Amino acid sequence: MCRSDGCFDSGMVIKLYKGATTILKKTLFGIRFDDFTLDQTVMAVKEKIRNKEATHLLGVNADKINDFYSDDEWYRRVILEADIVNPDGISVILASRFLKKELPERVAGIDLMERLLASSVEENFSVYFLGAKESVLTEMVHRMKEKYPSLAVCGFRNGYFDESEWDTIANEIHQCNPDIVFVGITSPKKEYLIDHFIQIGINSVFMGVGGSFDVLSGNIKRAPKWVQKIGFEWFFRMIQEPKRLFLRYFIGNSKFLVKVLKEKYRI
Repeated sequence: MCRSDGCFDSGMVIKLYKGATTILKKTLFGIRFDDFTLDQTVMAVKEKIRNKEATHLLGVNADKINDFYSDDEWYRRVILEADIVNPDGISVILASRFLKKELPERVAGIDLMERLLASSVEENFSVYFLGAKESVLTEMVHRMKEKYPSLAVCGFRNGYFDESEWDTIANEIHQCNPDIVFVGITSPKKEYLIDHFIQIGINSVFMGVGGSFDVLSGNIKRAPKWVQKIGFEWFFRMIQEPKRLFLRYFIGNSKFLVKVLKEKYRI
């Protein structure tokens, strides 16, 4: 509900942002990644908001790259048409180095989300949260308002709904008119949903944030900084949710490694 309390090639393509340096896109696995640091991504998002541009801000990890090669044409199109694409996973960064198309750094979704929340306070941007269980969502919103007292939260809704409710939710978001919508829903549903919102003309920045609501609510612990730095945040997550993540990480990472070798040697 609305709240009233604040409310294509295999190489590189040059892309310009006002107020930023010239940025290159690098293509890996058929996906065009923005050659952005975290700071540059925040700068680009601010410009999109000021220009009132509907924007899909997409973090891509090994799992998404695996799914990109499925038969799901809708999912493939959404990834290819995303406006800003960041590497959200150490495996993608390591692969970019191995393939001699090095991306500057991992832009973790939760880090980017927190930077954008801080920027929203500074710039007076409004935000909307969509996703997670109701209890997780309300706790996360409570904590974010404690951390950022002047954050303009113009609405939030849990992530438990079916496709028949998409237009109702879209109308609500349209009425709230947020600058940024954070979507904490699993893939590929969140990508389909963001695409739907953009296609019907909602001019917000949409960012899929996966399980970030769970972390920011305190429901799931994030890996310590030293674990993040050595690239084992994925393992820390897996030992907290082994039943859900074991196959995703171990089988998924094996599939991804095969794709890296095929990309390298053009098998």
